[in-house]
Amino acid sequence: MDGKGSADSTMDHLITSSDPEHPANHICTLCRNFYTLGWVTGTGGGVSIKHDAHIFIAPSGVQKELMRPENMFVMDHATRTYLRKPPVLKPSACTPLFLAAFERGAGSCIHTHSQWAVLVTLLVEKDALAHGETVSDACFEIEQIEQIKGIPRGRGKHGMLGYFDRLKVPIIENTAHEEDLTQSLEAAMERYPDTYAVLVRRHGLYVWGDNVQKAKTQAESLDYVFRLAVEMRRLDLPWTQ
Repeated sequence: MDGKGSADSTMDHLITSSDPEHPANHICTLCRNFYTLGWVTGTGGGVSIKHDAHIFIAPSGVQKELMRPENMFVMDHATRTYLRKPPVLKPSACTPLFLAAFERGAGSCIHTHSQWAVLVTLLVEKDALAHGETVSDACFEIEQIEQIKGIPRGRGKHGMLGYFDRLKVPIIENTAHEEDLTQSLEAAMERYPDTYAVLVRRHGLYVWGDNVQKAKTQAESLDYVFRLAVEMRRLDLPWTQ
């Protein structure tokens, strides 16, 4: 097999299972759920799961609520070559960003176009400009909100953030092409080694976890916090003390 992978139907066993928790099935379920939440409209966003030696990735250009197991791309984790490429469909442009998360030990990475995530990046941008600060150095910060307990303290650290801890989510600048975000995402991961998420200004959110269940929980917790933050700003309530 060449480095571009194969659409050989003999590899369909990789995505064929009656187990709803199998990555090929689980990604479809998540995509449908995220569609109903408004996170992945217009084929935007993406989901990936690492399972044993394989990485399962939802394709580009397929409506998320109509995703099927046979649409999945399957990559070998060690060699980064495709073991299965469905005919006609294109690999997700999010793939190099997903791989950056997997390089840091993630078991799943999710990309959403949540409106609340986008609005938070705009509010942080507005604050930075108002205070004469460099927009590219700003990050989203909030504290004393119960739901931040849904976010881990950091890789290798025990437990979750507490009520009195400050949640920090770095923000990177958007680019014309998704894959061009990779370097900025990796830089944010290095600068904020405890983060499990990175916001993309005027675009959305990348969030990852040790496994798909944790990635989903963190995506839900963050979206709740982002929405609350937008409503707090509307009421002129501060995010931090």
